[in-house]
Amino acid sequence: MSTYQSLLQQKAELDAKIAEARKSELANAVTQVRDLVQQYGLTADDVFGGKKVATGPRGTVAPKYRDPATGATWTGRGKPPKWIADQDRAAFAI
Repeated sequence: MSTYQSLLQQKAELDAKIAEARKSELANAVTQVRDLVQQYGLTADDVFGGKKVATGPRGTVAPKYRDPATGATWTGRGKPPKWIADQDRAAFAI
């Protein structure tokens, strides 16, 4: 039966072997990737996907509520302004 100290030593040796194998395989993988990128003329967007661009127009939203005292409006989206917060919104509907 193995002792605690001998098991720790075996673990340390295995950790070192694992790190060495990873380093070697990682170097091979990077070489392969670089060869493929050069061979096919790939860009970072091709490999990792580019930013998604919104399709279609994004316009403003028509206001749904108006403050009769100041004339300020609110679309009903996002945090409500102080003049309409905690009140019945039907009274401010446009």
